[in-house]
Amino acid sequence: MREQVHVFAPGSVGNLGPGLDILGLAIGGLGDAVRARRTAGRGIVVEEAGDPSLPTDPSRHASAIAAHAVLRAAGADFGLALRLEKGLPLSGGQGGSASSAVAGAVAANLLLDQPLPVEALLLAALESETVLSGRHADNIAPILLGGLVLIRSLDPLDVLRLPVPEGLLVVLAHPDRKLNTRDGRAALPREVSRDTALHQAAQVAAIVAAAYSGDLALLGRSIDDRIAEPARAPLLDGFLAAKRAALAAGALGCSISGSGPTAFAIVGSERQGEAVGAAMRRAYTEAEVSATIRVAAPDLIGARAL
Repeated sequence: MREQVHVFAPGSVGNLGPGLDILGLAIGGLGDAVRARRTAGRGIVVEEAGDPSLPTDPSRHASAIAAHAVLRAAGADFGLALRLEKGLPLSGGQGGSASSAVAGAVAANLLLDQPLPVEALLLAALESETVLSGRHADNIAPILLGGLVLIRSLDPLDVLRLPVPEGLLVVLAHPDRKLNTRDGRAALPREVSRDTALHQAAQVAAIVAAAYSGDLALLGRSIDDRIAEPARAPLLDGFLAAKRAALAAGALGCSISGSGPTAFAIVGSERQGEAVGAAMRRAYTEAEVSATIRVAAPDLIGARAL
């Protein structure tokens, strides 16, 4: 029986362009980590919130909400002390709250005498996301499972892990800005035209086809979002210029990561990624916005114990 664990959960690109709330890709490199240890009693204490701006109240902390849901589902007779190590930017559009939630759920599960199945962990992390940013699983599912994931349904929960095309790399451009997920979701239109809905469905289908065929060019062409991106772009200084620069520099596709402000671009090589990243940085600089650039491969493992 373990008394303490250390769990890492990667970040993610939610939506992956047109897949609003139904597609997500786990991204290697940065992520959040949770250290958890058993305590007497049944409560959860957040000993380290991960950032001064994050709450220590366990009812408002992503990892604690998810961990509590796991303990409740298992009928556990112990409590937890949690310490979050925040590696992802706050309100950055890289799955930060989802990463914390998944790490908390997995940590709690590893401390159980009889661990719960993966579906229970998804539901626990979804409970956290619902409280903090809205009921969607396009971040938590790939972060937990790794790779590219399609959310077929939330009720009942049904997620499908898709193949990741070989050679896929993602350029992430994180501007020195924040956009709360709830604010990003509030900008979404309540209704869309039939033509827009049909176009969006076709792009999502094409992404699935590209995943199974390994066609990076098709994947890039399918990053064509006509619902969320037009609504959120006005909130993101420099994004449209950075997107134009990315495509001109050879990116296969480009859009907003999650609710933003991070932008992502699809490339097929490190060299291409460096060129696209440099072009995006210049575009943000010309818009008087500083940006951090990184080129990363998909994380195919998902959350894991360290």
